[in-house]
Amino acid sequence: MIDLDRARQFLRVRHDGILVTLKRDGRPQLSNILYFLDDDGRLKISVTQARAKTRNLRRDPRASLHVQGRDRYEYLVAEGNATFIEGDGLAEALRHYYRKVRGDHPDWAEYDAAMIKEERLLLSLSVDRAYGQLR
Repeated sequence: MIDLDRARQFLRVRHDGILVTLKRDGRPQLSNILYFLDDDGRLKISVTQARAKTRNLRRDPRASLHVQGRDRYEYLVAEGNATFIEGDGLAEALRHYYRKVRGDHPDWAEYDAAMIKEERLLLSLSVDRAYGQLR
């Protein structure tokens, strides 16, 4: 196990990972994602309503996030439970997500319209345990 403060430090400076959720039959379902570690200590990931990862997490909120380090021997796996940010406050939460992983958007109205069209919501994942190989 890795100390959670050290894990969060590692997660804070990276944004690419592989999210692992559980299919109905118990097998893992993996998705390449962009994330950021928010000030509340939770990982935030933009997802859509129709994707397998969203359906899996609504059924079973347990998830893991694999994040690669500087080479193939350095990595971290963060385990936690997912909740969704949707409804009131979603638009601002998605804007906050975009700013953290991409920077400022040139047209927020266009961005908001795309998020509605894509049926986006924000996944919030706790960091309860961590393991891996850090240097």
